Formats: sequence, structure tokens, C-alpha cells
Amino acid sequence: MAPRFLTLADVSEILNISAPQAYALVRSGELPAIQIGGRLQWRVEATELERYIERMYEQTRARNAHTASPGDAAR
Repeated sequence: MAPRFLTLADVSEILNISAPQAYALVRSGELPAIQIGGRLQWRVEATELERYIERMYEQTRARNAHTASPGDAAR
């Protein structure tokens, strides 16, 4: 059974980004997370990470569609 919550280290590994980048995503609210435990460690729900990834795909598609030139479709 896959874990429900991921550490920021897990998120960093999955997204292939640095730990500070993962922390920035959480602190900005772009990637929803909770703080738990006595040390208030960040945890990201696996489903939230999947939603974030899907949003990034959608944003990338929209950006590419917006910046595509008419000749790109013929290629």
C-alpha cells in the first residue's frame, strides 16, 4: 500500500527538484501541505501531489498552445 502522506524529501525526489524548491512550493501554497508532529514537519498528501502535477501539465499545454505558431501544426 502506497503511503498517504509524503515528506518534502519524497516530493523533491518525485519531481526531481531540490529540497528548497519543494519547500517553496509548499510555503507559497502552490502545493497544498500540512504540518504535523512536535517539530511541525511538512507532509504532502499523495493525491495533492498528483493534482499539482496535473495542473502543471494543463498550464504547460495552455502555454504551448498560446505560443505555438501557425506553422507548428503542419510539422
